[in-house]
Parts: sequence; C-alpha cells; structure tokens
Amino acid sequence: MTGNDSSVRSRLWRNGVLESENFPFEKISEYLDTEGCLVWVDIADPDSEHLTALAAELSLSPLAVEDAVGHAERAKATRYATHTFITAYSVAMNGPGDNAENDGDLLRSHLSVTRVSAFVLQRGIVTVHRGNEFDMDEVVQRWDENSDLIAYGPGSLLHGLLDLIVDGHFDAVQILDDQIESLEDDLFDDRAVSKEVQQRTYRVRKDLVELRRVVLPMREVVNAVLRHRKDLEASPELNSWFDDLYDHVLRAAEWTESLRDMVTTVFETNLSLQDGRLNIVMKKLTSWAAIIAVPTAITGYFGQNVPYPGFGQSWGFLLSTATIVAIALALYTVFKRRDWL
Repeated sequence: MTGNDSSVRSRLWRNGVLESENFPFEKISEYLDTEGCLVWVDIADPDSEHLTALAAELSLSPLAVEDAVGHAERAKATRYATHTFITAYSVAMNGPGDNAENDGDLLRSHLSVTRVSAFVLQRGIVTVHRGNEFDMDEVVQRWDENSDLIAYGPGSLLHGLLDLIVDGHFDAVQILDDQIESLEDDLFDDRAVSKEVQQRTYRVRKDLVELRRVVLPMREVVNAVLRHRKDLEASPELNSWFDDLYDHVLRAAEWTESLRDMVTTVFETNLSLQDGRLNIVMKKLTSWAAIIAVPTAITGYFGQNVPYPGFGQSWGFLLSTATIVAIALALYTVFKRRDWL
C-alpha cells in the first residue's frame, strides 16, 4: 500500500516545515520515530487491509481500530498506552430546506452526519473517515493558514481538525435557528398552510434531536483532550487555542438547548393556534345556525295550518317575512358586536 492510493493521503513536516506529501505508507513508523518529524496520514473508506496494516505499522490498540470502523459509536476521547483515540462527528445541512415542493421533502431529514476518527500519536496523527462528505482539504487549508502552530506537534493538527468540526456544528445550528424563526413567522400568517407548518416543525425537531446527539458529547471530547494535554505536559502554547475551542463547544451545546425550547414552543403554539382557530370556526357556525334557525322556526310553526294574524292574507306573508328579517338582523348585530362572526 502506497501513498499514491486514492484512499490514503499523507504529509510530513520536519521542524515545523512541510517536507513531503503522499510518502510511502511503510515509512510512517520511521518518521514517527525521528526527532523533529510530524506526520499526518488520512485514510478514507478504510478496508480491513488498510486497518490491519495501520495497526501493525503503528502498534495501535485493536479496540481503537475496531471503534474506528464500527457503527453507532459515540463521540469520545480514549487514552491508550501509545496513543489517544478520538471519535467525532461532522455535520452539514443540505436539501431543499423550506422550499420543498412535496410532503416527502418536507419530512425528510436534511442533516448529514459523517464520523471522523483520529489516532493521536507522539509525533503524528492518523485520521479515518468514510465517504467524501467530510472535506479534509479544508482541514489541510487550516493547517496551512496556521503553519506557525505546526512546530508545537500533533496538538496543532488535532486542533485544526476539531475546530473545523465544531464550526460545522455552528453552521448547522445557525441554519436550524433560521428555520425556527421562519416557522415562528408562519405561525401567525393566515396564508400559511397549517399542514406544511406541522411538517416543517416535525422535520426541524427531528434534525435538532440528531444534531444534539452529535454536539453534546463534544464537550467531553474536548475536555478530555485538554486533560490529556496537561497530563502529558504538552506545549502550553496551544492551551489558549484549545480553551477557545472548548468555549465554542459550550456555546454550540447551549445554543442547541435553547433551540430545543424554541421548537417545543413552536410546536405547542401551533397546536394552541389550531385549537383557537377551531373555536372561532365553531363559534361562527353556531352563530349562523342560530340565525338560520329563526326563519326555520317561524315558517315551521306557521306551517302547522293554524290561524295566525294575517292567515290567508297577503299582508300576513309580509308580516312573517318582516319578522324573520328583523330577528335575523338583530341576532347578526349582537353576534357581530361580540365578535362571534
């Protein structure tokens, strides 16, 4: 297996300066044992051959290797004898959003989640991920933009990786926040379709639940990284960077908590408004039924063929008609004043 394999990428820094890229995979252990070297290896869509070679080359814990390819692993940071294993999840919001044209698009989740694992060694870091949804090129770009941090070891590479993941969490939370605000506007818009508002609320609530499962454990991950750095007496120059990263993680977690309250409020308000609209409709129907009941009662009573004032006379018909109109108008006026119509 060589660095030219499309699923494997690598970089070598020596004394903080980039020296080579995509070097042969077999040289990883040699570079990791060399003072002043910093190594990064990325494996996308790893198969058993890649992982077996990786574990043998770097003496990685089989438990960590198993977690790197397992399913439904929780975001975590675990310390082993020779390395620290970290699992995190990047997220992205995609899809038609609120402009969906059919019910399927409105109900379908638009949150995509990609797991990214990292083996943090003394002089390097190995990342493992599946698919192309996670943009590793952007991580490399961040490393290049902060190239002065490379001299501080693998902590700088890990910070760039986690920082990009957390920024993705912020972007997803911001999009959900905007969607909830749009729902709040539509709640009091008489032109909005109630069914569509319900479907969009359900989708946002579903995406938020999935996002919280990813964001909340990141507090433990970054906190564990900070604790391990102090235990290993790593370069203190990166402490402020990781402290800032931890602050971002806390803000993202708190933001999701507030969004959960907001979407719950939207859901409950929508139900309350529907009940209110139903009461208004029932009130109007009852009022019109009372108005219609007046001519029905009078004509029905007069239809019993009993003598009444004007019986058999044309003016009697006019009298009954005038009575119907007068009582109906009186009821309409009373109901209108009480806002029942």
